[in-house]
Amino acid sequence: MINMQVRGDSGKPLARARAGLEWTDLSPALDPVSFPMLWALNPYGDAVFNERQIPLLLAELDRLPEASGGTWLNETRELCAFAQRGTHRYLWFIGD
Repeated sequence: MINMQVRGDSGKPLARARAGLEWTDLSPALDPVSFPMLWALNPYGDAVFNERQIPLLLAELDRLPEASGGTWLNETRELCAFAQRGTHRYLWFIGD
C-alpha cells in the first residue's frame, strides 16, 4: 500500500488520503516516457512532488487507462488541489 499525504516544509502532514494506492491498481509496467511522474512511484520507497511537478502529475492522471482508476485517483486529485492552494506544500507517496 502506498499512502498519500500533503506535507509542508516542516514535514508534518497537512492532509492525507483515506484509502491510499494499492500497487496493483497502477500497473507497474507504465511506460516511463509517457508517464514519467507516475513511473517514479515505488511501492517500497517514497516519491515527492513539488508545485512544478504536480501539474505534470495531474496531466498523466488524465491519460491513465480506465482500468487504472479507482478511489485513489480521486483522492490524488484532491490532494493535488490542496497542495496547489498553498505555498511550500508537497505531495508525498509513501511506500511500505
